[in-house]
Amino acid sequence: MSNRLMLITQNIGQDYTNQIKELAPQFEVIVGKDKEIWEPYAKEAEVVVGWKKDLEKLSLVEGSNLRWIQSWSAGVNSMPLPTLAEKGILLTSANGVHAYPISETIFALMLSLTRKIHTYVKQQQKKDWHHAQMNLEIHEKTIGIVGVGEIGKETARIAKAFRMNVIGVRHSGKAADNVDEMFTPDRLHEVLPKCDYVVITLPLTDQTDGMFGLEEFKRMKKTAFLINIGRGEVIVEHELVQALQESVIAGAGLDVFTKEPLEEKSPLWDMDHVIITPHTSGSTEHYTKRVMEDIFIPNLKQYLKNEKPLKNLVDYKKGY
Repeated sequence: MSNRLMLITQNIGQDYTNQIKELAPQFEVIVGKDKEIWEPYAKEAEVVVGWKKDLEKLSLVEGSNLRWIQSWSAGVNSMPLPTLAEKGILLTSANGVHAYPISETIFALMLSLTRKIHTYVKQQQKKDWHHAQMNLEIHEKTIGIVGVGEIGKETARIAKAFRMNVIGVRHSGKAADNVDEMFTPDRLHEVLPKCDYVVITLPLTDQTDGMFGLEEFKRMKKTAFLINIGRGEVIVEHELVQALQESVIAGAGLDVFTKEPLEEKSPLWDMDHVIITPHTSGSTEHYTKRVMEDIFIPNLKQYLKNEKPLKNLVDYKKGY
């Protein structure tokens, strides 16, 4: 038996398991989502694919072999980043896996709010034939994408099919395809008044925590819609509730919340101009395929050559 160990805490299918074993014959590969399968090997594992909270006390201990974690999610804010940084453990995220499904959800929410599909679904349940004063269209409007990573870039590409004006906000300020104007986050207040739709695709970091509050909502158009598929904590939720109650903005499509599941007592549930999805915007039939083929296997090839993984290597200083 090899003395190098790889834990994959997801059910990835036999084809991918075989491919990994063929690529890395020097590793014993343990695969399975059930805790009983991977728990006994946690301390010995050099490579972990799919971080689990229980691994913190099992594998981040004295004498652990852990050298590289491939996260199963794009967001890594819930992981013990300071400890990983201190121990010099490489971390790669699943960033980019979600570009197609999340951009589809973004437009599903935007189109539903614009064309009142959510209202009509409720009316259908009551057999109520009513126009509901629907008169908006999405074409040639301005979309502000706050966080132009892989999801933001795909959203911008789709926006151009609707002949939209695309404004981007990103940390680097670097231009991107299909984005007409790019701004840095310190100029967010300049961007918000221009937008008919504000789409948040940000990770949660010290810089983005609480980035959107009442002051930001007041800078948006009263006719603007807010879409958040990033992280709930990027928004000060009770201030968003106030902005929606007072018609400071026209409505919101929300996939993420400060506390999940969203509490039953939240006023957001009962608002006619809000659409709630249960943190499902990244769900896709192709998730495993994309993590394995687009990220992990190319990174594994680098790792086996004693080189740093190139795809989605997390910068601990930035937090993503």
